[in-house]
Amino acid sequence: MENLFKALGDVNRLRILNILIEEEPCVCELEVVLALSQSNASRHLGKLKSAGLVESYRDAQWTHYRLSPQFSRDHDPLIRYLADRFRLDPVYRHDAKRFRRYRNSSYDCQSITCCRDAVVEYLATE
Repeated sequence: MENLFKALGDVNRLRILNILIEEEPCVCELEVVLALSQSNASRHLGKLKSAGLVESYRDAQWTHYRLSPQFSRDHDPLIRYLADRFRLDPVYRHDAKRFRRYRNSSYDCQSITCCRDAVVEYLATE
Protein backbone atom coordinates (compact mmCIF):
# COMPACT_ATOMS: atom_id res chain seq x y z
CA MET A 1 0.00 0.00 0.00
CA GLU A 2 2.87 2.38 0.79
CA ASN A 3 4.28 1.99 -2.76
CA LEU A 4 0.89 2.81 -4.23
CA PHE A 5 0.65 6.12 -2.38
CA LYS A 6 4.29 6.97 -3.04
CA ALA A 7 3.58 6.49 -6.74
CA LEU A 8 0.55 8.77 -6.47
CA GLY A 9 2.52 11.40 -4.54
CA ASP A 10 3.70 13.41 -7.54
CA VAL A 11 1.72 15.86 -9.65
CA ASN A 12 3.20 14.64 -12.94
CA ARG A 13 2.33 11.03 -12.16
CA LEU A 14 -1.20 12.12 -11.30
CA ARG A 15 -1.39 14.05 -14.58
CA ILE A 16 -0.31 10.90 -16.42
CA LEU A 17 -2.88 8.80 -14.54
CA ASN A 18 -5.55 11.33 -15.45
CA ILE A 19 -4.92 10.54 -19.13
CA LEU A 20 -4.51 6.79 -18.56
CA ILE A 21 -7.90 6.48 -16.88
CA GLU A 22 -9.51 7.16 -20.27
CA GLU A 23 -6.84 6.44 -22.89
CA GLU A 24 -3.87 4.21 -23.82
CA PRO A 25 -1.38 6.81 -25.08
CA CYS A 26 2.08 6.37 -26.43
CA VAL A 27 4.83 7.89 -24.31
CA CYS A 28 5.49 10.50 -27.02
CA GLU A 29 1.85 11.60 -26.82
CA LEU A 30 2.14 12.09 -23.08
CA GLU A 31 5.31 14.10 -23.60
CA VAL A 32 3.76 16.63 -25.97
CA VAL A 33 0.34 16.88 -24.35
CA LEU A 34 1.70 17.26 -20.81
CA ALA A 35 4.81 19.22 -21.89
CA LEU A 36 7.19 16.72 -20.29
CA SER A 37 10.66 15.86 -21.47
CA GLN A 38 11.24 12.31 -22.68
CA SER A 39 13.37 11.47 -19.66
CA ASN A 40 10.87 13.00 -17.23
CA ALA A 41 7.91 11.16 -18.76
CA SER A 42 9.83 7.86 -18.82
CA ARG A 43 10.96 8.25 -15.22
CA HIS A 44 7.40 8.88 -14.00
CA LEU A 45 5.97 6.05 -16.10
CA GLY A 46 8.67 3.75 -14.70
CA LYS A 47 7.64 4.59 -11.14
CA LEU A 48 3.97 4.01 -11.95
CA LYS A 49 4.87 0.73 -13.62
CA SER A 50 7.08 -0.51 -10.78
CA ALA A 51 4.26 0.25 -8.32
CA GLY A 52 1.92 -1.90 -10.44
CA LEU A 53 -0.39 0.93 -11.52
CA VAL A 54 0.36 0.82 -15.23
CA GLU A 55 1.64 -1.56 -17.85
CA SER A 56 3.09 -1.01 -21.28
CA TYR A 57 2.81 -2.71 -24.64
CA ARG A 58 4.52 -2.26 -27.96
CA ASP A 59 2.81 -1.30 -31.18
CA ALA A 60 5.52 -1.38 -33.85
CA GLN A 61 8.11 1.13 -32.64
CA TRP A 62 5.79 2.86 -30.16
CA THR A 63 5.35 2.02 -26.48
CA HIS A 64 1.84 2.58 -25.18
CA TYR A 65 0.71 2.68 -21.57
CA ARG A 66 -2.54 1.72 -19.85
CA LEU A 67 -3.80 1.14 -16.35
CA SER A 68 -2.84 -2.28 -15.12
CA PRO A 69 -5.88 -4.61 -15.08
CA GLN A 70 -4.82 -5.80 -11.62
CA PHE A 71 -4.65 -2.24 -10.32
CA SER A 72 -8.00 -1.43 -11.97
CA ARG A 73 -9.61 -4.49 -10.39
CA ASP A 74 -8.11 -4.07 -6.93
CA HIS A 75 -8.54 -0.31 -6.66
CA ASP A 76 -11.67 0.57 -8.63
CA PRO A 77 -13.07 2.86 -5.89
CA LEU A 78 -9.75 4.75 -5.78
CA ILE A 79 -9.72 5.13 -9.58
CA ARG A 80 -13.30 6.42 -9.55
CA TYR A 81 -12.41 8.86 -6.76
CA LEU A 82 -9.37 10.12 -8.67
CA ALA A 83 -11.37 10.47 -11.89
CA ASP A 84 -13.97 12.57 -10.05
CA ARG A 85 -11.28 14.76 -8.49
CA PHE A 86 -9.50 15.17 -11.84
CA ARG A 87 -12.72 16.45 -13.42
CA LEU A 88 -12.99 19.14 -10.74
CA ASP A 89 -9.41 20.40 -10.91
CA PRO A 90 -8.53 22.94 -13.64
CA VAL A 91 -5.02 21.53 -14.26
CA TYR A 92 -6.29 18.01 -14.92
CA ARG A 93 -9.26 19.25 -16.94
CA HIS A 94 -6.86 21.27 -19.09
CA ASP A 95 -4.62 18.20 -19.63
CA ALA A 96 -7.62 16.07 -20.61
CA LYS A 97 -8.84 18.79 -22.99
CA ARG A 98 -5.40 19.00 -24.63
CA PHE A 99 -5.30 15.23 -25.02
CA ARG A 100 -8.77 15.14 -26.60
CA ARG A 101 -7.73 17.97 -28.93
CA TYR A 102 -4.63 16.02 -29.93
CA ARG A 103 -6.63 12.81 -30.48
CA ASN A 104 -9.21 14.65 -32.60
CA SER A 105 -6.50 16.14 -34.80
CA SER A 106 -4.74 14.54 -37.73
CA TYR A 107 -1.56 14.21 -35.68
CA ASP A 108 -0.19 10.86 -34.53
CA CYS A 109 3.03 9.42 -33.11
CA GLN A 110 4.72 9.69 -36.49
CA SER A 111 3.81 13.39 -36.59
CA ILE A 112 5.36 13.89 -33.18
CA THR A 113 8.53 12.15 -34.31
CA CYS A 114 8.99 14.24 -37.44
CA CYS A 115 7.24 17.50 -36.55
CA ARG A 116 7.15 17.81 -32.74
CA ASP A 117 7.23 21.63 -32.86
CA ALA A 118 4.16 21.75 -35.11
CA VAL A 119 2.21 19.47 -32.73
CA VAL A 120 3.28 21.52 -29.70
CA GLU A 121 2.30 24.75 -31.49
CA TYR A 122 -1.08 23.27 -32.48
CA LEU A 123 -1.78 22.30 -28.87
CA ALA A 124 -0.75 25.73 -27.64
CA THR A 125 -3.33 27.49 -29.84
CA GLU A 126 -6.46 26.49 -27.97
